[in-house]
Amino acid sequence: MAQLEKSKHFKGIEGPLLTIVMDGVGLAPDNAANAVKAAHTPTLDYLMANYPTLAIKAHGTAVGLPSDDDMGNSEVGHNALGAGQVFAQGAKLVSESIANGKIFASDAWHELTDYVKNGKNANNTLHFIGLFSDGNVHSHIDHLKALIEGAKKDGVKRVRIHTLIDGRDVGETSALDYILPFEKYLDTLRCADFDIAIASGGGRMKITMDRYEADWSMVERGWYTHVLGEGRQFASAEEAVNTYRSELHVIDQDLPPFVIAKDGKPVGTVNDGDSVVFYNFRGDRSIEISKAFEGGADFDKFDRKRVPAVKYAGMLEYDGDLHIPSRFLVNPPEITNTMSEYLVNTEVASLAISETQKYGHVTYFWNGNRSGKFSEKLETFIEIPSDVIPFEQRPWMKCAEITDKLIECLKSGKYKYLRVNFPNGDMVGHTGSFLATECSMEALDLQLARILKVVDELHGVALITADHGNADEMYEMDKKTGEPKKNKDGSLKAKTSHTLNPVPFIIYDNYYQNGYSVKLGRKDFGLSSVAATSVNLLGFEAPAMWDESMIQAD
Repeated sequence: MAQLEKSKHFKGIEGPLLTIVMDGVGLAPDNAANAVKAAHTPTLDYLMANYPTLAIKAHGTAVGLPSDDDMGNSEVGHNALGAGQVFAQGAKLVSESIANGKIFASDAWHELTDYVKNGKNANNTLHFIGLFSDGNVHSHIDHLKALIEGAKKDGVKRVRIHTLIDGRDVGETSALDYILPFEKYLDTLRCADFDIAIASGGGRMKITMDRYEADWSMVERGWYTHVLGEGRQFASAEEAVNTYRSELHVIDQDLPPFVIAKDGKPVGTVNDGDSVVFYNFRGDRSIEISKAFEGGADFDKFDRKRVPAVKYAGMLEYDGDLHIPSRFLVNPPEITNTMSEYLVNTEVASLAISETQKYGHVTYFWNGNRSGKFSEKLETFIEIPSDVIPFEQRPWMKCAEITDKLIECLKSGKYKYLRVNFPNGDMVGHTGSFLATECSMEALDLQLARILKVVDELHGVALITADHGNADEMYEMDKKTGEPKKNKDGSLKAKTSHTLNPVPFIIYDNYYQNGYSVKLGRKDFGLSSVAATSVNLLGFEAPAMWDESMIQAD
């Protein structure tokens, strides 16, 4: 049982240590796209001007993604924060498995393809459901293409694709940039022995991709669309997107569900004898649809009406503790020696708190993709229920309620280490509303002031950071001019995806700062260095396998 060793160099802080994750708050130039800078944030401004502050990496290889062109996300960010190490993540694992052919040699792949090929019905179909873009946060369209080509090579005769339109990790109205080339790509594959078509779709924030059971009605709409073929019918995905845009004036992530039909009949319902692959590699928005496919008679989240006898697999195992789903094509990263495990083994009591939208990040992902606790006695998880409304309508979200409970827990004296996630910058930033995101940052700043006052009262220390950028770049930027891009009507082109910007790491310490110095000259620290920094402040040496601490003893 690995324990933390008492440090001979760091005496340890008197009060509690609190890590504050300002989700989606990156560091970017003070320009017209930066909602963080535009907001009135006197507390954050004061912190960055008067306390040790580092710009640390939160994207690309620093968080286990394939390249530094890959934006960070909350999943990999919290993995790195909690593990103290960088592990190869979903996108990279899948790409490697495709490149070396292991994915097509897996038992799960053969089970799915054989089930379809050996079925009694000539129309037995292999279905692919997933996020339809190259955002590389939840999925990648190249992975889908590789799976389709692998299916054709292995003798599958009929394939249907169910497209979850993105507009969140990519441009907010970029759907046709993916759909039109993809249709041409399908034309190159289609032949007498290979029947392939897009069968259904809808915006990712309308159907299928709910997370943390915040809104099961999204999954219900997805089930009725993909499985039952119920919904508004169109001749093509292109027609569906154009029609909804002209009628509703919504961005891609909010497109209603659609069903592709021919002669009034859906072209790709899911039926007995079919196989289904959910090709997203990221887990949080993949678990509920997996439960719907694999849930037995006791499934009670919604009326599925009809539950076809299918073979179902995820791209990865989305929950390693609950083994969801039961089949998966690529083994997920095995994240070991996490900070929480070491704290528990060292008898350090900890708290994790957020609202529903990020609760899983500060618990499941932080603990190394582990849904359970390492210790019921020493770990406390608190979830504040999120509102089920568009976030731009209440951009403050639940930050005040989170703070209320956090302050209560701080003052209780039960916890030496606490961590909190405020989702505002990310969830509101994803809406594309600059004004709402400004408001969300101002609401968060008010809570920082409340929290830090209590940290001082308790002679504690707070580490203020983020998991990736988002609110810091609300418009698509022209790399040549450094100015926001414009739409044809002259309005600024909203950006709803994460950014490649670094994030702040601020050490708020009014009692212990003479015991150490911050390595301010270093430019290569990433989120994974937060764990070692944390245990040093608690008076322990960091485990050898962790990435380097950002402080050193005087």
